[in-house]
Amino acid sequence: MYRLLLVSGLLVLLYYLLRRAIRKMRADGGAVSLQEEQVAGNQMIQDPVCRVFIPRGNAVREEIGGQTYYFCSRSCADTFQKQLSS
Repeated sequence: MYRLLLVSGLLVLLYYLLRRAIRKMRADGGAVSLQEEQVAGNQMIQDPVCRVFIPRGNAVREEIGGQTYYFCSRSCADTFQKQLSS
């Protein structure tokens, strides 16, 4: 009788430990994705108007004609749109 209780208790403990380990591994995978996203935000890109290089995370982002453009300022974004329309 005691053996059955002991084995049952150990199985329950093993279940919770495995479940916790799996959750932690999944959470660590999300942290890697966040780190990769932060690296992409620090990637240097060139403004198509004034040719200045800026970090992608700080850039003004515009979708124009189905394509994404990055600008150093709102002024450069407006200038680019005016050049396209003329």
